[in-house]
Amino acid sequence: MADRTYLSWPFFEDRHRALAHELDLWAEQHLSGIDHSDVDEACRSLVAALGAGGWAQHSGAMTGESLDVRSLCLIRETLARHDGLADFAFAMQGLGTGAISLFGSAAQQAEWLPLTRSGKAISAFALTEPQSGSDVANSTMTAHLDGDDYVLNGEKTWISNGGIADVYTLFARTGEAPGAKGLSAFVVPAGLPGFEVVERQQVIAPHPLATLRFTDCRIPKSALLGQPGGGFKIAMSVLDVFRSTVAAAALGFARRALDEALERVSSRQVQGAALFELQMVQGHIADMALDVDAAALLVYRAAWAKDSGAARVTREAAMAKLFSTDQAQQVIDKAVQLHGGDGVRHGQKVEELYRDIRALRIYEGASDVQRVVIARQTLGAYQGGK
Repeated sequence: MADRTYLSWPFFEDRHRALAHELDLWAEQHLSGIDHSDVDEACRSLVAALGAGGWAQHSGAMTGESLDVRSLCLIRETLARHDGLADFAFAMQGLGTGAISLFGSAAQQAEWLPLTRSGKAISAFALTEPQSGSDVANSTMTAHLDGDDYVLNGEKTWISNGGIADVYTLFARTGEAPGAKGLSAFVVPAGLPGFEVVERQQVIAPHPLATLRFTDCRIPKSALLGQPGGGFKIAMSVLDVFRSTVAAAALGFARRALDEALERVSSRQVQGAALFELQMVQGHIADMALDVDAAALLVYRAAWAKDSGAARVTREAAMAKLFSTDQAQQVIDKAVQLHGGDGVRHGQKVEELYRDIRALRIYEGASDVQRVVIARQTLGAYQGGK
């Protein structure tokens, strides 16, 4: 049984505690033994199930509502602890429509959010390009205004839900200014002429990923999100919210690894005594528990700060993501070690977690990029206070 004492921390309200409890019960009933062999079909089924269960309602906010980041983090942590692909399915619904929730027009929200929040449509966030991963300002895909349409040309790659999504939040250069100030955001439905999936990418923890190509693909001017040239601000604002939730997913993986390790060292016998009796094993468990609690404090500090009205939580979110994802890798590695040979056996939960965690240290800002962000934010705060 995963630790629940953290829910009594002052970061949370009673509604958050109730949500965590209800989702845990739902996940136990609906996420046991999910078949991942057909990853596309598994994701479609999971999105539909999350919609039917009411959980996808939290993935996007209509006009007059707000995204509750603590709820998003609790949901991702809980889902990740039960099933990594379920967490992925929920996360992409949120990330894919986050820009529509935060910056979309009433018409854009009315068209897409009821569908994504009910699990009847799948969303994606198309930002990364072959030559510009973390360097978003260097994006080269173009959106040229031609009459009442924008014409899209270029490629996006490593796009989660690529190939199965019904709607994409897409970023392209509209040329109002060089660099970051010349990007705009668009709502792009799947299946348009000139929009093709050119590659499906296979990774160590199976997820639906793809490279997308746009060749003279026309979308109406009404597809623009926010203002022309406002795409970089939109992308950073969305990542500011959802970066903390990546940390929460890593926390969920780490909690599950700790639970699996505790079960193993309590039940495994070595020379007539439980494995836990070895002092070295106790040291590993202590380190794992410390990393889990420290990660939780950083995750829910960032989420609480955003929910409390902070305009930006760039530093807090970067700290949460860096620490939680890096330390979850260490926690899971220790759990694998404590399982011995069984830890690397296909089908073991800790082996699955070992594959699940690695990508979280890369996507939505790699660990080294987060260090740069934290350093710059810290230096800026110091210089601003002088």
